[in-house]
Amino acid sequence: MSTPVDRARRGKDARKRVPRSAHALWLPSVDRPDPVGVLERQGRDRLPELLPVRYGRMSASPFAFLRGAAAVLAADLAASPHTGLTVQLCGDAHLLNFGLYASPERRLLFDLNDFDQTFPGPFEWDVKRLAVSVAVAARENGHSETDVHRSALAAGAAYRTGIRRLAGLGELDVWYEHIDADSLLAFARGARGRRRVGATLTRARRRTSLQALGKLTETVDGRRRIILDPPLLEAAGASDTAALRKIFSDYRSTLSEERRQLLDRYRFTDAARKAVGVGSVGTRCFIVLLAGRDADDPLFLQIKEARRSVLEEHLPAGPYVHPGRRVVAGQRLMQAAGDIFLGWMTGPQGRAYYWRQLRDMKGSVEVAAMGPGELRRYARLCGTALARAHARSGDRIAVASYLGGSGTFERAVADFAMSYADQTATDHAALRAAVAAGVLRAAPDV
Repeated sequence: MSTPVDRARRGKDARKRVPRSAHALWLPSVDRPDPVGVLERQGRDRLPELLPVRYGRMSASPFAFLRGAAAVLAADLAASPHTGLTVQLCGDAHLLNFGLYASPERRLLFDLNDFDQTFPGPFEWDVKRLAVSVAVAARENGHSETDVHRSALAAGAAYRTGIRRLAGLGELDVWYEHIDADSLLAFARGARGRRRVGATLTRARRRTSLQALGKLTETVDGRRRIILDPPLLEAAGASDTAALRKIFSDYRSTLSEERRQLLDRYRFTDAARKAVGVGSVGTRCFIVLLAGRDADDPLFLQIKEARRSVLEEHLPAGPYVHPGRRVVAGQRLMQAAGDIFLGWMTGPQGRAYYWRQLRDMKGSVEVAAMGPGELRRYARLCGTALARAHARSGDRIAVASYLGGSGTFERAVADFAMSYADQTATDHAALRAAVAAGVLRAAPDV
């Protein structure tokens, strides 16, 4: 086991490979992949009837494009030298992939909440994606260029100070580190801001399976059924429903023994196919309604297809061959507390899936409503949460040593974010041009 001194030296040595100031550079390479082509390749094995929904959602704005274009940024980051300081990456650490969820002890926490692209890789890739998302969101909110830069800088600075603080703690202290949801109240200013954040926390606490029962189901011939809303929520069909029932036992086997016993107390009631998110639209996703003690004791589970991470083609092989297991392991490693029903399995046609609760006090902040100061404070909170996740999974001492005590790194990342926000606007315009030319078909956002 390396000593803290050895680990710190490793971080300092990484500066020789990639100086901290070098992170500021963004110049698209002459052979940069066409961003629209990258999206088209991603869509080849997705449900074709949902691809227009995906393109429609991504066409809405540069930030919507960024949300769906993790593969584009991954390829761009891979084209530049990296530090080699490996952590478990979220792989898609934009602003809207941070939010609220419940711990098994029913505490409301703030953390990363999307792990479809998680994979081991250089820590700075997540930091850059976060900073870019801050810059793009700030511009969409009409902030001045000075405020845009300050907000992107805040995200990187919070990451650096967070990692440096955690580098001085013991292993268990780092593992138990978490961010209570009430921390959101700290970035609100004024009575109006506090009311808005308070309402967000209240809504999250109410978002449970029981609340979903009244919103997502109806009683038909004396039985609970999921309310359909095509094309976003469609009947699973007899074959899909039969397959879901069959693979349920495989999923069950990936849970710990006490959670299997809990799951066994529920019975399968209904299932539907659901279109989710922006980047995930077109992948196979289902929701399943289970009943416990009686019909008024529900559990909603989401079964989502897991595919290769967009990072995999750019990095050495990871520890997990099964994409569903990769997602589950990454989430368990990065989140401060995990979903008790998180599991994985292989479905029909060899497709990989992972299972989780559909609603477990989940919630998110309305970034589009934020002014410059509020967005800057929220960016700090996200940077702090990202640092905590990386500290659990990588060598926090080496990363902290690389970052150092000055603001060189975050200034470089903020400069990169400004330049790449320009690139995102250009790529978004290319997508809209492809839609206008009939190359891609986009459905109105629904």
